Amino acid sequence: MPQAGATGDALSPAAAPVTELLLPLQGLAQPSWFPEWIPEWVLPLVASVLVVVLSWVAGRLVVRLFGRRIARRFERPSLTRTALRGLRLVVYLLGFFTILRINGFDLGSIALSVTVFSAVVGVILAPIVGSVISGVFLLADQPYEIGDMVELDDGTRGFIDDITLRYTKMLTLDNTFLVIPNGTIRERDVTNYSAEDTRTRLALDVLVTYESDIPAARELIERAARKVDVVIEGGPRIRVGAARYPAAPTCYIEAYADNGVNLRLRYWAKEPYKLLTTRSRVQEEVWTALEESDADIEIAYPHTHLMFDETSGQLNVATGGVDRPAVDGDGRRTAGSRVPPSVPEEPGDEG
Repeated sequence: MPQAGATGDALSPAAAPVTELLLPLQGLAQPSWFPEWIPEWVLPLVASVLVVVLSWVAGRLVVRLFGRRIARRFERPSLTRTALRGLRLVVYLLGFFTILRINGFDLGSIALSVTVFSAVVGVILAPIVGSVISGVFLLADQPYEIGDMVELDDGTRGFIDDITLRYTKMLTLDNTFLVIPNGTIRERDVTNYSAEDTRTRLALDVLVTYESDIPAARELIERAARKVDVVIEGGPRIRVGAARYPAAPTCYIEAYADNGVNLRLRYWAKEPYKLLTTRSRVQEEVWTALEESDADIEIAYPHTHLMFDETSGQLNVATGGVDRPAVDGDGRRTAGSRVPPSVPEEPGDEG
């Protein structure tokens, strides 16, 4: 009986075909059953293509088998997608190493070469590594999630479409994609309108004259805001941190301005997705309410009056003529003088 660890010559005849099939995978010589008229590089090439196809199929199969379980485990789309991408990457790496083994490459030498290469191009790869690390922090800190509506510090608004370890993809309200590296977006101010509560508070300033009926104006403005269907009409107070604010539209006296009394309306929009439309509809209702009201309410705007008295000096006004600087006897111009228009000379006149 052959001993354990003996060579292939001591194997049984039944195991010989299996051994010959495994020889190409170990980067050894061609099996005896391989036709001689076919080049030697064909078999490794076919095996490599087969491994690529199997890796692709295996990656899709892994995602299909473990996708639901991972989604129930993490309950966050960004973490679920990252975990599935990691599983697919592991499958692809196994296929890649198998292809290297088929073609007879030494994994130890490859690892050493990769280490040296990484040390040389470390400066080039530093931004990518920084983005990956920032992506890990984003997934851990959860400042936003896929599907959230956010606003960047430059005023750009949109929805988070995807979060990876390298970048965050944002679908703007202009129907364009904005791809932001994670290292950059972590340094910017990001306002999340969809975090936990989608209700958003807005404000509208209305300036009325001092002669207006202020209590009636406040009541009309609040009533006009409640007519808009996307505005919360009332209900329990809305909690923000440790404070609670009225849910219904409320109009306050914000300030006594130079040209009138500034009334500030605060109201809550049910959803943050069409804030400009909501603000426009509220302003339209407020304008209509103030215009159609019988109360003594007038929207203020700046008025300018020009007055002249004995302390204001003189203003010379004349009609006709041409403005020219006058010259005195010494040839100097006199300020505030006006020269009558010159009379054209008649033909034949001599000076």
